[in-house]
Amino acid sequence: MGDERAQRLDDALSSLVDTLIPALPDEDEATADERRDDALDLARSIIEGHGSPAVVSDVNHAADLIKKKLLRENDSPDKAVRFSNLYARLLTQPVLSQKWSILYLLHQLADSGGEEDVRSEGSQGFDAGRRPDSRDIKLGSKSDGHDTQVFEDAFASTGLPRLPLQESQPKFRSSNSGPAGRRNHTQDGRKVEPVEGDDLEIDTSHTIAPSESALLRDLPFTLQGLSSTNLPFTSLTSLDLPRTLPLPILSLLHTLAEPSLLYRSLSDFTQSSDEGLIGQSLRSAIGSELRSYLGLIATLEGEIRRAITSLDVGEQQGRIGKAGVTLKRCVIWTREATMGLRLMSLMVEKAKSRKGGQLISMIHAFSTSHGDPFVGAFAERMLSHVTRPFYDMLRQWIYDGELSDPYHEFFVSKHDSYDTGEDPQKAPATSVWEEKYKLDEAMIPSIVTEEFARKVFLIGKSLNFIRYGCGDSAWVEAYCKEASRELRYGDTATLESSIDIAYKATMARLIHLMDDKFQLFEHLNALKRYLLLGQGDFIALLMESLSTNLDRPAGSQYRHTLTAQLEHAIRGSNAQFDSPDILRRLDARLTEMEKGDTGWDVFTLEYKVDAPVDVIITPWANRQYLKIFNLLWRVKRVEFALGSTWRRCMTGARGVLAVVDAKMSKDWKTARCCIAEMIHFVNQLQYYILFEVIEASWDQLHSAIHKQDCTLDDLIEAHTKYLKAITHKGLLGSSRHNSITGHREDVFTAQLHELLKIMLAYKEAVDGLYSFSVTEFLRRQELSAKIETRTAQGKWGLTEKDEEDLNSPTPFASAKPTTQATDSPFPINALALGGAGSDDAMLPALRKRLQELSADFKSRVNNLLGDLAVQPDVDMKFLAVVMNFNDVYNPKKRRRDHHRAGEKKTPGQSGETVKKDGEDSRAALVAEEKGKSREVGKGGGSIGAATRLAEKKLPAK
Repeated sequence: MGDERAQRLDDALSSLVDTLIPALPDEDEATADERRDDALDLARSIIEGHGSPAVVSDVNHAADLIKKKLLRENDSPDKAVRFSNLYARLLTQPVLSQKWSILYLLHQLADSGGEEDVRSEGSQGFDAGRRPDSRDIKLGSKSDGHDTQVFEDAFASTGLPRLPLQESQPKFRSSNSGPAGRRNHTQDGRKVEPVEGDDLEIDTSHTIAPSESALLRDLPFTLQGLSSTNLPFTSLTSLDLPRTLPLPILSLLHTLAEPSLLYRSLSDFTQSSDEGLIGQSLRSAIGSELRSYLGLIATLEGEIRRAITSLDVGEQQGRIGKAGVTLKRCVIWTREATMGLRLMSLMVEKAKSRKGGQLISMIHAFSTSHGDPFVGAFAERMLSHVTRPFYDMLRQWIYDGELSDPYHEFFVSKHDSYDTGEDPQKAPATSVWEEKYKLDEAMIPSIVTEEFARKVFLIGKSLNFIRYGCGDSAWVEAYCKEASRELRYGDTATLESSIDIAYKATMARLIHLMDDKFQLFEHLNALKRYLLLGQGDFIALLMESLSTNLDRPAGSQYRHTLTAQLEHAIRGSNAQFDSPDILRRLDARLTEMEKGDTGWDVFTLEYKVDAPVDVIITPWANRQYLKIFNLLWRVKRVEFALGSTWRRCMTGARGVLAVVDAKMSKDWKTARCCIAEMIHFVNQLQYYILFEVIEASWDQLHSAIHKQDCTLDDLIEAHTKYLKAITHKGLLGSSRHNSITGHREDVFTAQLHELLKIMLAYKEAVDGLYSFSVTEFLRRQELSAKIETRTAQGKWGLTEKDEEDLNSPTPFASAKPTTQATDSPFPINALALGGAGSDDAMLPALRKRLQELSADFKSRVNNLLGDLAVQPDVDMKFLAVVMNFNDVYNPKKRRRDHHRAGEKKTPGQSGETVKKDGEDSRAALVAEEKGKSREVGKGGGSIGAATRLAEKKLPAK
C-alpha cells in the first residue's frame, strides 16, 4: 500500500512539474531534462521535509478568518456569503476528512499574492506558528507583513489573540517579534495599549466617522424606511452603509437594516390594491401591525433623544453608552418587532398566489405547524383580523341563504349557467338544487373541517331552495331575524352550536314543506301504484278495456280514446278514491311510433310532477319508471293473453274439444301442459319483480326518507338507490359488452323480450289448434245431421261419396269460403293453414309449430336460468330457484359473448309483435305480416264464424 501511495505521489509531482516548468526555446533536450529532474527533486524535498504545521486544527476558526478576510477585501458581502454556503457544504461531506488542511491550503494560497513564499525556520511569519522547515527555499517575493500576521493569528495554537485591524486604522509593530520583545511604548504622542501574546497594538482613542451618536440620531428615520444623512436608501430593497466603520458597528447596522427594509416592502404592500375582501383584510391586519411597530420606533426615538441631550457635545464622543442607549441595545429592543416583520413578509410572499380560504389556510399553518410560541401567537392575532370577511360571508350564508362573495373567496361558488335553457334534459328545480351552487373544496380553509364545510354548504343551499324553490321566503326572513348571531374566529363552541342549530332547523323545515305542502311521499306512492302496477284492479280493468284498441296498428290509435279508457279504468277501480290532484297527473300517451308498430308498442302511462318535487323525481327518474312500466306492461299483456287462451281451452274441453278428443287428445294435452308452464313462468316473474324487488326496495326507501335528521340530499340519494335497485334486480340494469357487435347490450332484457314473443306466438298457435278443432267439430256435426236427414227419408245415411270424403286427407276441400273472420286475433294462414291446396298439411303444420315453439321456449328458459344462477345478487339467484323448484329445467352456462350466435329467431305475428329495442329488423317483420294478411284474405273459411257457430250448437247437443 505504501509503495502504491508513493508511486501516486511521484506521478502527481511529475505531472505538476511538467505543467509548471516552461520550455525554453534555445534549450536542448538534455538541459531541459536536467532542469526538470532538479525541479522534481526540489518538490520531493519540500514534501518530505516540510512536515505538518504546529498549529491546532481548528477548522471553524480558520473559516471565520477567511470570511473576515473576504469582507475586508470586498465592498459587498456576496463573496463572504458564498463562502459560508460552500463551507457548510464542505462540513457535510463525509469523504473529505482533512477539512482543516484544505482551509489551511486555501488561506495560504490567498495570502501568497500569486507567488508562493516557502518560508524557512527563521522566517517572520512562522516564528510562533509552526515547526521549523528543514530547508529555507524562496520562490518569488514574500507577502506583506499584514497578511503574514493575519495568517499567524488564524493558525496560532492559542487561537486568535487580538482583533483584526481595519485598513483605515494605523498598524504598529514592535521591533521584536517574539514574546519577550512585546512591551508598552508610545508613538506619535499617543499611548498604545500592549496586547498580550502579540505585537499588534490598537489605538483606542481613534475617532470613528460617523460617530455612534450620529448613527443613533439617524436610526429612527432608517427604521421607518426614510433616508438620512449617514444611512441613505438607494432603492426599495437596499440600504447604503458607511464603509469607514469597523466590522462590529457594520454588523449591528446590518441587523438594524433588516426591519427597515422589511417595513418599506410591507408598507408598499399595504398601499397596493387587491380584488378580494380577505386580501384587503390581510392588508388591514398588516397595517395595524405596522402602526404598532411605528409606536415602538417612536418610543425608541424618545429614548435616543433623551440620551443624546443628557450629554454635552464633548461627552457624546465614546460615552453615549453611559446614557443607556447604544446600537446593540437598539438591536435587542427591535428584535421581537423584527421577527414580526419577517413573519409578515413571509406571509406576503406566500399570499401572492392565494386568495380566500387558501389565504386563511396559509396563515393558519403558521399557528398550528410552527413550534415557536411567538409565531403561533402572532399568526392567531393575524387570523382574528383576516377572517372577519370570511365569517361575515358564513353568517349570511347559514342564516339568510344568500351568497355574498363578489370575489369568489368563499368555499361555496355560484354558477350562473344553471338555466334550463342550456340543458333541456334537466328540470328547473333540479338545476337550482344541484347546479346553482357548488362546493369548492380547494377554498375550504383549514380552520374548519371538510365535514363542517359540507354541513354549512347544505344549510345555505337548503335556505336558498326554501326561499326561491319552495316560495317560503317569509319563514327564511323570520328565521334569520331570530337565529342570526355574530361569528368570529376563536369562538369554536359558539360556531359549532350555531351550525348545529341552523342545520336542524333548516332540514326540518325543508322536509316539512316537501311532505305537507308538496306531498312528495304521496307522489312517490302514486308512482308505485300506477307505473309499477301496484294498483292491481286498476291495471286489470285498464288492460281489459284497452286490449281491443291496442291490437290495431299504432297509426290508428288516438289519444282521446286512450284517455277515455283510462278514465273508465279509474272510475271502475279503487283508484277513484285517490286525491284529485294525484289523478289529474296520471295520463296516457303514445311514444314515438315506427312502421309496423301496434298499439301495444306505443302505449304508456305518464305521471307528471311539478317543481319542487322534480328535484327528487328527476327526468332521469321518470325514464327509469317508464322503463320498468314497459316491461311490467308487456309481462301483464302476456299474462292476460295466456289467461284468455287457457279459459277458452278449459271451456272447450267440456264441449267442442270433447268431441274431437279421440283424434287430438295428445295435442291438447301437450298444449295445455306448455301453456301451464308459461303461465307459471309469467306468474313467478311478476311475483319476483312486484314483491321481491319493488316491495323490498320500497321498504328501504320508506325507512330512508322517514329517518331522523333526513336531508333533501338524503331523499335524492335514497330515491336514486331505489330506482337503481329495481332496475337492476328487475332484470333491466345488467349489461355487458358484446365482442361481435362492439356495443353494450342488456343481459336479461333481450332474453325476456324473446321469451314474451315466444309465449305470444305459442298462444296464437294454440288458438289456431282450437280453431282447427272447432272446424273438425262442425264437419262432424254436419255429417251427423246429413245422416239423420237421409235416414228419415229412407235412404242410406252414408253414400260412397261420403265415405270417400271421410277417408280423404283434405276434409276441408268441400268447405265453401265464407266471409273473412274479423274477430279472430290469430291468422291461421300464418301457420300455412289457409287455402284449399294446403288443407292436407294443416294439422301437421300446427303440431310442428307448437313443438318448435315449446322447444325454443324451454331452451331460452334454460339459458336465462343459467345466467341468473351466476349473478352475485341473492334475489336474482332466488328467482332462478323459484322458476326451477322441481328441476324440470337444465340451466346452461353459456359463453358470455357468443351465446346469441345459435339462438333461433322467432317470427313476428300480425297484431301481436312485442317491441324489442332494435334487436330484430322491423321492416322484415312488416313485410312478413302483410304477406300473411293477404293469405288470410285468399284462403279457407272464417275461423271466427265457425267458432261462434260451434258454440251455438253445443247446447243443442
